[in-house]
Amino acid sequence: MDFQEGEIIYINKPYGVTSFGALAFVRTRLSRALHVKRLKTGHAGTLDPLATGVLILCTGKATKRIESLQLATKEYTATLQLGATTPSFDREHEVDQTYPTSHITRELIESVLARFIGDIDQVPPVFSAVMVKGDRAYELARKGEAVELKAKRIRIDEIELTAFDPDTMQMSIRVVCGKGTYIRSLARDIGLALGSGAYLTALCRTRVGDVRIEQCLTFDEFPKWLEDILSGKDIRTG
Repeated sequence: MDFQEGEIIYINKPYGVTSFGALAFVRTRLSRALHVKRLKTGHAGTLDPLATGVLILCTGKATKRIESLQLATKEYTATLQLGATTPSFDREHEVDQTYPTSHITRELIESVLARFIGDIDQVPPVFSAVMVKGDRAYELARKGEAVELKAKRIRIDEIELTAFDPDTMQMSIRVVCGKGTYIRSLARDIGLALGSGAYLTALCRTRVGDVRIEQCLTFDEFPKWLEDILSGKDIRTG
């Protein structure tokens, strides 16, 4: 393998780490192992800090493939808490409002989910990396500034209810979608469509294109993987 010429690495991003933080973790260890000051590295699609799963990293000339890799279909699994909302639509912020849930049934959820399949308009979360006149939306939101984001056209190919607990009012879904889809916004919109509220309590990107989470390296595995690669062993890579 030639990381300076260009390689693709699949990482299982851990909870609580930003995509840039995951990239920095890998780049630092690659640069050190290759005895270079700073290896050219980029990632093909941001994951929220509170999300886990497939993060594709490109090195060297392979960074030119980032744009095409971002177009790949993605699959997620997510858990939603019904009956409440948060400003970020996930657990990054505290609950800011609660809603009734006594009317929610599995049958209602399944009928509502069917409405989201296809090409739909979706407003990104205010706490996101969307650019607003040169600034990131989340930077403005954290300063207390009002942020208005326009709806974007996205595509959802599949959405499946995989679990529902009427006692805790938690539900889990599997989503297959196109570029630019925010699962946090989807959670918000599902809550609204149910006549209630919802926010994410867990999110995992399980697939990007043909790359599945089972093919990805964890942070714990990466140092040994790199050592084996540099010693000439045949290991998982792109």
